[in-house]
Amino acid sequence: MIAKRYEPFWKTTKLEEMSPDEWESICDGCGKCCLQKIEDIDTQEIFFTSLSCAQLNTKTCQCRVYETRQEVVPNCITLTPDSIDQFKWLPDSCSYRVLQSTGELPNWHPLVVGSQKEMILQGLTVAKYAENETRVAEEDWDLHVIRWVHGLPESYQVD
Repeated sequence: MIAKRYEPFWKTTKLEEMSPDEWESICDGCGKCCLQKIEDIDTQEIFFTSLSCAQLNTKTCQCRVYETRQEVVPNCITLTPDSIDQFKWLPDSCSYRVLQSTGELPNWHPLVVGSQKEMILQGLTVAKYAENETRVAEEDWDLHVIRWVHGLPESYQVD
């Protein structure tokens, strides 16, 4: 008897058709969506900063108030299947974006390798460079703008 081979759910289910648990598991936990952004009023261009939301634990890259984040941080953007077309503001390494455009998860994704170990090894979380927004006056946020190069801030080097 030949054993039946099952494909992982992310290969057989479209993002917009995933269950809430499947959807949540696509998040790789990098913390990049929790970095503060600045929008140019004239061009509507979005700039990421190295400043994290006050609720992000910058060591674990987990939200301290995830279940109540919309109440605690009213302008928190919640990624949902309904907003897939708006994901262009996320870094190109975001697993939602990668899966949407390629049909595959990145080879370092926790669902593929079983843990965040590979992401941490490659420096793909914000843990080494994110700074809590409360430490910088909002008028100085523009001094903390970063540019993504293959999922890492331009000046960041993996040890």
